[in-house]
Amino acid sequence: MSRSGYSDDCGGWDLICWRGAVNSALRGKRGQAFLVELRDALDAMPDKRLVADTLEADGQFCTLGVLGAKRGIDMGTIDAHCRETVSEAFGIAPAMAAEVVFENDECGWNETPEQRWQRMRKWIDSHIKELTP
Repeated sequence: MSRSGYSDDCGGWDLICWRGAVNSALRGKRGQAFLVELRDALDAMPDKRLVADTLEADGQFCTLGVLGAKRGIDMGTIDAHCRETVSEAFGIAPAMAAEVVFENDECGWNETPEQRWQRMRKWIDSHIKELTP
């Protein structure tokens, strides 16, 4: 199973409910604040590179790991393959943690770490709601 916990065994009503939880987490106040903080952390990176399959490896980070490093979270104590543990450490819903991990790890084929950074940065922007006066 992937780090996100996603599998091909989900369908029907369970999948509909899960996608609803993901969308609610991304659109909610807490999720939006998290996405803005995540975007800012990515933008502040001196080397715009992201790794897959782990929060941190040899000083390089996945999308969530970038924010973990900025916050000073000891990611060595987090089970990167447990969405509940990851979500608790980052203060987000498990559905949001799983979705970010899935996007980071599984949505780019044969891409470089730099291409992963660009794709994830665009993905984050696509989920941040613009505030209207």
